[in-house]
Amino acid sequence: MRSVLSVLVLILASTSLAAAAPPPPLVEYSKPAFAAAQAENRPIVVFVHASWCVTCRKQQPIVQELASDGAFKGQKLVVFVVDYADKATLKELNVTERSTLVAFHGKTERRRSSFSTDPGEIRALFSSAL
Repeated sequence: MRSVLSVLVLILASTSLAAAAPPPPLVEYSKPAFAAAQAENRPIVVFVHASWCVTCRKQQPIVQELASDGAFKGQKLVVFVVDYADKATLKELNVTERSTLVAFHGKTERRRSSFSTDPGEIRALFSSAL
């Protein structure tokens, strides 16, 4: 009985871990990767996401589509996903709301938006990072 329970726990843990990782081409935020992209003067979009947030779920396919768009991929734009539960990172980025998008070019913040699900507005934010 104990081994069956252990197997179930492992299956559930691996399933929840797989679900937590952002889908490609989105990149899970890490401070070193973000700093490296800034040092390379790359266009960056930070997407603050919560799995339980309805607005975030509406934004995600738009963000994912734009991240895959040749116009942005060709410019080496990177999209980092920050989990809303990561309060230390939110503080560093001066973000107080979930479903927030912040555009940077290198170390310069260009634009930010919260709760927008309009594809045109989100595209404009992405373009501001170039």
